[in-house]
Amino acid sequence: MTLSEENYLKAIYHICNHKEGGVSTNSIAEKMDTKASSATDMIKKLSEKGLVDYKRYKGTALTEEGKLVASNIVRKHRLWEVFLVEKLNFTWDEVHDVAEQLEHIKSEKLTNQLDAFLGFPTRDPHGDPIPDKDGNIKTVADTLLSTLQKDDKGIIVGVKDSSSSFLKYLDKQEIALGKKIKVMEMEPFDNSMKIKIKKQEITISSQIANNIYVKKST
Repeated sequence: MTLSEENYLKAIYHICNHKEGGVSTNSIAEKMDTKASSATDMIKKLSEKGLVDYKRYKGTALTEEGKLVASNIVRKHRLWEVFLVEKLNFTWDEVHDVAEQLEHIKSEKLTNQLDAFLGFPTRDPHGDPIPDKDGNIKTVADTLLSTLQKDDKGIIVGVKDSSSSFLKYLDKQEIALGKKIKVMEMEPFDNSMKIKIKKQEITISSQIANNIYVKKST
């Protein structure tokens, strides 16, 4: 498979995880930042290889083989992100672009040994789940910080927005995965909230709260 074909499969995989049914050509083109005609050409190529199933008016869906190929690309990407952060001291806002290059390494043995070397992690540095070699994902019931109420407690387990600018903002506020938080106050006017992390209290906007996943605790 070409690098471009792998990127398209991964894009379809990510879109499918956020919606039911087939994926429109326009949504694939938007995800890939290309023209609809280019996306159509690629869908035809992937269909000929048995990796996607295209039905007019119903969109494009991954076949079982396509799902496995796509999930393994995602698996490699997220394992490399864990490696870069844990073993090479990259920050979580630096790893995405490097992992984008490393995810195209073909060696299955390398991927499996990397997984074992890291202790079979189930989440990447941004909290996203890592598929196993069979494409299975361990689902965890996470919730957005914005849904918590006053005096609720939780542990930060992931981010919805993994852009470099957002992750750098979180670093400045010392907001990171694994940190315990408590909601101290809610502001009805703009839905901002004051949260406590360790002994520090900070106020965050509704936009920030809508992009942080937490696991509620008692």
